[in-house]
Amino acid sequence: MSALVDWSAIDTVLLDMDGTLLDLHFDNHFWQKHLPRRYAEIHGTRAMSDAELRALFHQHIGTLPWYSVDFWSEELGLDIAQLKEEVAHLIAVHPHVEDFLNRVRASGRRLILATNAHHKAVTLKLARTGLEPHFDVIVTSHELGAAKETQEFWQRLQALEPFDPARTLLVDDTLTVLDSARRYGIAHLVAVKKPDTQAAHKNTGDYPALDDFSQLMPPALAQLFPHG
Repeated sequence: MSALVDWSAIDTVLLDMDGTLLDLHFDNHFWQKHLPRRYAEIHGTRAMSDAELRALFHQHIGTLPWYSVDFWSEELGLDIAQLKEEVAHLIAVHPHVEDFLNRVRASGRRLILATNAHHKAVTLKLARTGLEPHFDVIVTSHELGAAKETQEFWQRLQALEPFDPARTLLVDDTLTVLDSARRYGIAHLVAVKKPDTQAAHKNTGDYPALDDFSQLMPPALAQLFPHG
């Protein structure tokens, strides 16, 4: 048994993408540095651009448009997908993620990528990392029409991919998402201490939290059936 969860009580594993499986440094660098720099090239000084962008971001944070590549392309008059390609070399998988995914699949549990990321960002990142084949299904908040911060997301996810909340594990780096999942009844919740490898540890509230996925490995089949 992992020190963080009781794997004997888990049938379904829901995993966030950005900051959980992937290093959030790419996203933070893009939104805090690369986009403001490119925006300033068109719209004036960097200081003015930073102020304008901060106001826009604050207005939409945590909502479905906040996560939409198309929304920000229209709002800012920039090709956000193309700008992400310019710094795509920064996309990186967190340590021990692939071993963890392999172990979960080998255990027979259902493995779902449940992300707020827009499908264009998901396509870019999965193409770069090669993680797509590990998952039984990939679900985005845009597909469901609701962000993970809302109860509607979990209701629609369960209608699309039935799961027993009492026997489901969610790993996510966003406290508001974990809080929403807890309200919905998902019993096994794990936070991520360091979503961005270039930043400080994050507040994980009262949730059990991992430094990396080596701390969350399900038991190998040989451990379950040592005399098989």
